[in-house]
Amino acid sequence: MKNRWSDTQAQEFVDRYAAEWGKDLALRTYTARLLGSEKSLVLHGGGNTSVKSAGKDLLGRRIDTINVKASGSDLSVIEPEEQPALDLACLKELMALDSLADHEMVNEIRTRMIVHASPFPSIETLVHAFISKKYIDHTHSDTILALTNQEGGEAVVREALGDEVSIINYVTPGFELAKAAAAANNASPGKRGQVWMHHGLVTWGDSAQEAYESMIEFVSRAEEYIAIKSRASIETKPLTAARQAFDRWTKVAPVLRGLLAEPAEDPDNPFERVILAPLINDRVLEFVDSENGKKLALSPPLTSDHLIRTKAFPLWIDSLDYNDVERFKSRAADAINRYRDDYLVYLNRHAKQMDAGVTAFNPSPKVVLMPGMGAVCAGRDAIEAGIARDITAQTLDVKTVVGSIGRYEGLGEKDLYCMEYRGLQHAKLGSGTERALGRSVALVTGAAGAIGSGICRSLLESGCHVAVTDLAGKNLDSMTEELKREYGARVIGVPIDVTDQESISTGFNAIVRQWGGIDIIVVNAGIALVSSLEKMELEAFAKLERVNIEGTLLLLRQAARFFRIQGTGGDVVLVSTKNVFSPGAGFGAYSATKAASHQLARIASLEMAELGVRVNMVSPDAVFSDGPRKSGLWAEVGPDRMKARGLDEKGLEEYYRGRNLLKAKITAEHVGRAVLFFATRQTPTTGATIPVDGGLPDSTPR
Repeated sequence: MKNRWSDTQAQEFVDRYAAEWGKDLALRTYTARLLGSEKSLVLHGGGNTSVKSAGKDLLGRRIDTINVKASGSDLSVIEPEEQPALDLACLKELMALDSLADHEMVNEIRTRMIVHASPFPSIETLVHAFISKKYIDHTHSDTILALTNQEGGEAVVREALGDEVSIINYVTPGFELAKAAAAANNASPGKRGQVWMHHGLVTWGDSAQEAYESMIEFVSRAEEYIAIKSRASIETKPLTAARQAFDRWTKVAPVLRGLLAEPAEDPDNPFERVILAPLINDRVLEFVDSENGKKLALSPPLTSDHLIRTKAFPLWIDSLDYNDVERFKSRAADAINRYRDDYLVYLNRHAKQMDAGVTAFNPSPKVVLMPGMGAVCAGRDAIEAGIARDITAQTLDVKTVVGSIGRYEGLGEKDLYCMEYRGLQHAKLGSGTERALGRSVALVTGAAGAIGSGICRSLLESGCHVAVTDLAGKNLDSMTEELKREYGARVIGVPIDVTDQESISTGFNAIVRQWGGIDIIVVNAGIALVSSLEKMELEAFAKLERVNIEGTLLLLRQAARFFRIQGTGGDVVLVSTKNVFSPGAGFGAYSATKAASHQLARIASLEMAELGVRVNMVSPDAVFSDGPRKSGLWAEVGPDRMKARGLDEKGLEEYYRGRNLLKAKITAEHVGRAVLFFATRQTPTTGATIPVDGGLPDSTPR
């Protein structure tokens, strides 16, 4: 492993942070980020670091302090304020105790924080306090875990790393581990670090550089040892090509996502869906196609720190027929149901060990491994699924290494359960209420326009994962990038031409590959034409017909077929227009084709109800822009309307505002809220239309 220490960079951190936080914490922040930048050392909030310093209280008295990484903070981007300070002397007094329950430990830590509003520090705070070294680093190094998680692991660690580290058999993280670590350090004060079996590596030093470089040195020694000892890789059958595996994933993902959805008690939202993250590459395919991949996969996780993300064990499904969706579904359903039954038995077997106030996870697997396809990870949203995917990738890589040098050996079931259902671990997941559409995926057509932009933002604000679709080009690209900057991994851009069935199918497949399925389809793409019937060219009318009518039909057809396969219902919302109810002269092509589109959606509401799919319409009046994003439709028809009324652009907007009963300016956000009303299923409604027009008397019946 490369030593990334730089005197220049270290000084930059001192210059940036020392004046406010002190030099010790500035350098602590620097090396914490160095550790966090190495994914083979820590993943997604893992690992922890500390530094001991001295300060003064309000009365000017000296006080010894320790700054410890906050629980769940990401070392790669950590800031000084994410390393709360505590009264070190008070914490060290706790060493005199023989035992300390978690709730008591939490109370002691909270009451010893220098600033009460600081984030709560790591579960390993007492380890850092009890070991009397200035800088302490702790990681879950892949390479170290490859040594500890095998038969005879202690001897392997000693052979690889030598006598400069103490070795501690697995002890429950927290007070027990703190006592054990302190005892080992006191017994052998000359050591440079400790290896915690099935847990990770700890190093220390009088300086940030010394602690960091010891970590890199020991990990490098482990890498060299494995390189020397490694035998041939685990035996594989003929390897499935990644392209073939992705094709299979695209075909069966909606089926698997539907099977992993848990039934819910809410009749309006009868399923608790998941977002899926596929893990498909040559290394994973080599693992799942190997002779002993199943045995390794179904062994315990690398470290108990991963349990709340992946559960103790994945689901492995053999003998899947990827060419026959129904046979795949039957086989996968049986396997998932068996897993759920076994997990409930596991819960009941250890129920007495569950911490008070902790809620059991649902019994479905979070990781599914399938020979010939790879691995799939499930979560409440893309972030959670992505974390499970990263941990799974690391786990399979390390187990492959262990399989090349020894025999894998993990923790026992009781230890796993106690960490999976430990309150301090569950606290890392956060207790915030899920957003209404946090588990949902939406496809929005015509998303690069003004109304499409407003709809996308409304869905994203409710937690939805949104595929921004439109014709390929700079408008779609800029819209996607704009939303990604604000909403991150919950946004993807997908080119779709709604008049082309192949383009629609390709677009659906791209979304399925990303998140496993689709739940909400917003049919928004549409074009307009200004012409009297007398002067209308047939080809011009046919162009509107292809987009507004055929495009709607193709999307509804694809939606029905897709929702039938996924099996968890869904929602379709058509962006209609007030012109369906109140057509305008010179606007016949648009009015007629949108009326046909509207009627297709009404028929779809009749036909898709049996699938648990609701189809509704939103009928807006003129929306000219969404911020700087202008309406494509009004770019087409606006000049004619302005000319006919002798108005400029601002005057035209005021004209439309003045003609409705509420004198309201209709915005893209208003349309987005109407779509959201249907998408969040506020009422048991299908086949309905919400006017978003400020009240137009000639558009009744309403």
